[in-house]
Amino acid sequence: MLMCEDIHKQRKGLSKHNQNKKRQVYGPNMIEVLVKPYFTLLVEEVLNPFYIFQIFSIILWIIEEYYYYAACILLISVISIGISLYQTHKQSVMLRNMVKLTLNVQVHRESGEEEVISSQDLVPGDCIVIPEDGILVPCDVALLNGECMVNESMLTGESVPVMKTPLPIQNVIYSTEEHKRHTLFCGTQVLQSKSYSTDQQVLAVVVKTGFCTSKGELISSILYPKPLGFMFYKDAMKFIIFLGILALIGDIYSIVILEKQRVSVGRVLTRILDLITIIIPPALPAAMTVGAIYAQDRLKKYGIFCISPPRINICGKLKLICFDKTGTLTEEGLDYWGVVLAGGKNFDPIIQDTQRLVSSRMLHALATCHSVTLLNNRPIGDPLDLKMIESTGWTLSNEMPDCDVNATFGMKVLAFMKPPLLEEHTFGSNEETVLGILRRFPFSSTLQRMSVITKKPGNSSFEVYMKGAPEMVASLCVKETVPADFSGVLRCYAKDGYRVLGLAYKTLSLGITFETLHTLERNSVESDMTFLGFLIMRNILKPETKPVIDNLIRADFRTVMVTGDNMLTALNVARNCGMVGLTDKVIFANASPPSFDSPACVKFQLTDPAPDENGTEQLQQQPGNYSLEQSYYHFALNGNSFAVIYDYFPDLLQKILLRGTVYARMAPSQKTQLVESLQKLEYIVGMCGDGANDCGALKAADAGISLSESEASVASPFTSKIDNIECIPMIIREGRASLITSFGVFKYMAMYSMIQFVSVLILYTINSNLGDWQYLYFDLVITTTVAILMGRTGPAKQLAAQRPVGSLINITILGSLLLQTVLVVLIQVLAYSVTTTQSWFVPASISSTSSKLPNYENTALFCVSGFQYLILATVLSKGQPFRKPLYSNVLFLVALVLLYTMMIFLTIYPLQFVRKILQLMFIDDMKFKLLLLVFAALQFFISFLFELAIDNGFLNACKRPLCKKKSSKKLYKRLEKELCYNLAWPRLNEIIYAE
Repeated sequence: MLMCEDIHKQRKGLSKHNQNKKRQVYGPNMIEVLVKPYFTLLVEEVLNPFYIFQIFSIILWIIEEYYYYAACILLISVISIGISLYQTHKQSVMLRNMVKLTLNVQVHRESGEEEVISSQDLVPGDCIVIPEDGILVPCDVALLNGECMVNESMLTGESVPVMKTPLPIQNVIYSTEEHKRHTLFCGTQVLQSKSYSTDQQVLAVVVKTGFCTSKGELISSILYPKPLGFMFYKDAMKFIIFLGILALIGDIYSIVILEKQRVSVGRVLTRILDLITIIIPPALPAAMTVGAIYAQDRLKKYGIFCISPPRINICGKLKLICFDKTGTLTEEGLDYWGVVLAGGKNFDPIIQDTQRLVSSRMLHALATCHSVTLLNNRPIGDPLDLKMIESTGWTLSNEMPDCDVNATFGMKVLAFMKPPLLEEHTFGSNEETVLGILRRFPFSSTLQRMSVITKKPGNSSFEVYMKGAPEMVASLCVKETVPADFSGVLRCYAKDGYRVLGLAYKTLSLGITFETLHTLERNSVESDMTFLGFLIMRNILKPETKPVIDNLIRADFRTVMVTGDNMLTALNVARNCGMVGLTDKVIFANASPPSFDSPACVKFQLTDPAPDENGTEQLQQQPGNYSLEQSYYHFALNGNSFAVIYDYFPDLLQKILLRGTVYARMAPSQKTQLVESLQKLEYIVGMCGDGANDCGALKAADAGISLSESEASVASPFTSKIDNIECIPMIIREGRASLITSFGVFKYMAMYSMIQFVSVLILYTINSNLGDWQYLYFDLVITTTVAILMGRTGPAKQLAAQRPVGSLINITILGSLLLQTVLVVLIQVLAYSVTTTQSWFVPASISSTSSKLPNYENTALFCVSGFQYLILATVLSKGQPFRKPLYSNVLFLVALVLLYTMMIFLTIYPLQFVRKILQLMFIDDMKFKLLLLVFAALQFFISFLFELAIDNGFLNACKRPLCKKKSSKKLYKRLEKELCYNLAWPRLNEIIYAE
């Protein structure tokens, strides 16, 4: 464990001897992505079970003299392997080039010397220099002095640069997560650095190198992604095993039939092995990804990028979606509304014109309490800070010679703020109004505040200004300075949806040097403050928010808000956007941690929370008796209550999560805990945020959607350039379309195998088989075309209330396959039987060696089965409610029309050279040919009725009387059922103690 104090002691750097010893332990500071040579990739690719099966099949087809078919499949396999090898090698090279980082850095040595070394030679403990014009950080380093403005979009997806300040000198354990505001992460870009002294360099100590860095962990997650526990993929493997068992049964039947015909052992062996290659289609795994590939391409056209295509199918099963508030549901750029000054015992009326705040400490707080800096003479920083400064009319500047700075302020300053009247004058006039910023304590989500130390020109005292969550700021102020109507005024503005920040100040004692300022502990500086008042910002909903939330709720999605903002503001936004209905009750779960004389406790209160003078969110119960059964109710809780319930009330947490809609004052780690807790209830969870504080939750969710400007943000699987939540319905609709396409293609490929399996088994009874070119026609012309084009059907325009099934082991899927298989068998047996009863029929000569083609049995089955492939491709490509109708997929529709036309010609009047190639028998009986078309029409009609009945719940209705009703497999559904029966829960105003 490394202490913050110990890190500061390393500013002298390591000796060369110590560095060499550490390099032997930690290795080079490199994130190496292994790029395998083509030959190695080829061996690994060919050893893949899929390609081993392909090689086995090709050898078998050559033995059976299917030379053309084997040659075509071999050519396709070679091309497929070649493309796969090229893509794999290309991705490895791109990833290697992306993470490869070698640059020269300046390090301090224990001897007092400075040395320039390669970044690959850095080890933990090295003290490096951060140049003024910035650097691409080669490892995780803790900042020791000065300030750095850093672009972290590569890691977080957040496009706004972040201010980094020195690591405090404290006797606490250093953590990159806890001290991220003082850590420069590997792979991020330092835009500029600024030291606190003209003769001092900006220094940072290396804390992590190589794959141990944040960037290294990110690359590891890309190289070794977390396996997706999606039921669809697991069930697909089970179904393939089932097909293998079916092939075994067919093999036993074939052995019996062929043995009666006294076929040679070698030929029997090739026939039964041939059945295995038929019933287990080698192209099945590839065909199942077609839907996701098309969906990914469509999303990209809308500016939504996906770095994990398998996640698209998971989006089709989303049930609950968590939303960040600021920048996601509401506008990022808040508008200044006014300030409310603390005027003694009560607040003064709101002041919207800052010109009335002349020379007041509130004006100075608004002008200086921020983390804005200049980059190329342009202010950059948090949008809220920029709006706050803009409202004052003051400007940030660093255009002042060092000698003038020292003469004016008596010491070095980081930046200074100029009032409007001084913009066109020199510093010689009215210097007393210029404010110098000496030190910044950056905003922390955990601490819910930020502060700065400032100074006026001359020998004036130092002043500390702080802003943050009103409750937190009030708790750090002298109680007498907080107005008595604190709760009421805060409640008034928060309930109306305004963003409220508290401001305070403090005067430091004289005689403090610049060096002493930078050794002060934050806790001592941010204490015993004087409360100044409130900054009121308008927190406006984005115009797209309410329609999207209404659409999601109509489609039976649960929507949850998780924010770091005030509870009342969050509740107002939740009601305005429709997450909480106007007539819905809100129950606040107020939890307290254990104390020395009592255990942790929870109390449910039916009203909105109101913060008290001490900064804790309390409830004032309104008069009247409420019946929870009469309307839907929602739970709302803040981060402190969530932490207590999470730690001490695990059973209660599950029930609260079922109805929890608003989570306020949530720290980034708590957002992640919330997502993971919802997943434990077996929800498929989506998370939408704008990066930075939401990064952990975005990665933990089943589908994380980052509203970021970064095209290839790795903060989450999905990155949307659409800066509002309209991207959510798009992703869900594409996910559902992709999932339904995957099911449709899977069912079609399974039925394609069954059709061919049945045809071959029937032909085995006369020791015959399909011809070489017949296999090619079915597999390449029909099946490949259908499998590729079927997935092009786009998503439905509206979200349906029902969700697609996510498992193949489902009565609707299995029932459909079973009914269609029975129909296929009946039609083929009927066609075979009718053919053998015709007056012109001549049976095929059965030989122990081979049966010559053409023959009548083969020709009849070829015609009927050819239609079956197309019929099932049509009926299994249904659109609504998750996809557009079949006719919207123009290419697929044209392909079907052409293939149907071709099959009609092959049945009615095949040309002589076509008959010769496909080895078809010439049949002169037009009535028989029309009868084959009638069989095809009958198959189409009955297949369509089967699918229509299944879609309308026919199989489920048949199952209910036969099967005992089981409880849902999903935990949240079982708990929801319990809550519906337990109308007495929760008991309001009753204290529940932890066991």
